[in-house]
Amino acid sequence: MDARADKFTRMTTQPVKKLILRLAGPTIASMLISSLYNMADTFFVGRIGTFATAGVGLIFPLMTVMQAFGFFFGQGSGNYVSRALGANKIEDAERMAATGFFCALMMGALIFALGQLFATPVLRVLGADPARVAQETVDHARAYYTALLFGAPFVLASCVLNNQMRFQGNAFFSMIGLVSGAVLNIGLDPLFIFVFHMGVRGAAVATVVSQAFSFCVLYLGTLRSDTLKIRFRNLTPTAHYLKNIVAGGIPSLLRQGFGSVATLCLNAAAAAAVPLAEADAAIAAFSVVSRVMFFVFSALLGFGQGFQPVCGYNWGARKFDRVREAYLFCMKIGVLFLLGVSACTFSFAGPIVSLFRDDPDVIRMGTVAMRCQSCTCRSWPWWPCPTCSSRPRARPFGPRSWPSPARGSPSSPACCCCPSSSIQPSGACTCPSRRRTWSPASWPCPWLCTSCPGSSGPWRTRTSPHNFVAVATY
Repeated sequence: MDARADKFTRMTTQPVKKLILRLAGPTIASMLISSLYNMADTFFVGRIGTFATAGVGLIFPLMTVMQAFGFFFGQGSGNYVSRALGANKIEDAERMAATGFFCALMMGALIFALGQLFATPVLRVLGADPARVAQETVDHARAYYTALLFGAPFVLASCVLNNQMRFQGNAFFSMIGLVSGAVLNIGLDPLFIFVFHMGVRGAAVATVVSQAFSFCVLYLGTLRSDTLKIRFRNLTPTAHYLKNIVAGGIPSLLRQGFGSVATLCLNAAAAAAVPLAEADAAIAAFSVVSRVMFFVFSALLGFGQGFQPVCGYNWGARKFDRVREAYLFCMKIGVLFLLGVSACTFSFAGPIVSLFRDDPDVIRMGTVAMRCQSCTCRSWPWWPCPTCSSRPRARPFGPRSWPSPARGSPSSPACCCCPSSSIQPSGACTCPSRRRTWSPASWPCPWLCTSCPGSSGPWRTRTSPHNFVAVATY
């Protein structure tokens, strides 16, 4: 309990910028290393040939879907856990942690079973169709797909443990679990691919073994640290907990899910835009570019995830000024970071693509694709930072889930972004500039802060009376 009390004090009193930078270091490292799983497979498989690179590239959306569900349960349960810990509701947090973990395990088993049962139609949806690509590419894709599915339960469970540990402020232990798995994967890839002559299937087996090892390390981390312990007896799949998982996890599920759909569309467009003889090279080029740009995005997402526990704890402790300060700090750093990354990837697109595959066609098409992506990545700070700020404050859907202002809810003041407003003991909100008082009986607030001259900053536009940073998240 002393360790948790010290953590609560640290998360709610330390200077926000210093706290975010300290927490963001391990999360950035863990996200970068996590993306190395796919980059390592692409790098070593690229030594086999263009068909192998294209086959693995076609299966990349499957890994994205598994990670999407992992983040869905991890973010959904983790943000609730951080808010519960911020409110000193330890038993409530333990029940949510167990519920999110075991639900993810069951979903991973379901993905494995359905994926194996409907392997052929799923492969065709992913683009492994002889009518669109060469038969060699289809064979490589099937070999990678069937082996990779065995790791689905480990991928989802690892994502949940990783996110829950981060939301509790234990980013270092989270990083150790992911680093150990990624390092093992980099070592096993050449062993299984070239020494054991397993080819593309060996890359998938190396990934599965590494994910299982990472899961074990993360689980041991929950036992050796002050992180909440995962116990089966705390599994509570009630509507209350499941709704909170959905409310907090939907942003990640949609972001990752739409990313998977976008990759499918890019692969299909790349294959259709060139002659059939060059379709495999086009898919291989887009596969390499997707890995590299996802690696960059992982760094930005890791920085945003360092902000999440700060947001969750301080939101639960009702210190909203710290939440706003932290959010603006993350946005500024994200914009500056991506300006530099955009310039580098645009200037060195060709050499970067050639690191993965020395095929002239792959390099030519990959260079064009990477430069186009470099021009758009400057808008990325508006994706992870808003979603990272919305999750720790997530509430179930529907107006009935909004707390009554009469109970002193931190999100009830209508003019919470207006420095001239005041909150009455009864829960009423008085705004001198409007010369009106909003009472709890008139829910929702009859006016918005957009009409209040005292409002300032980015929250002045489209501000909801229910959430003072709604403009930045919805």
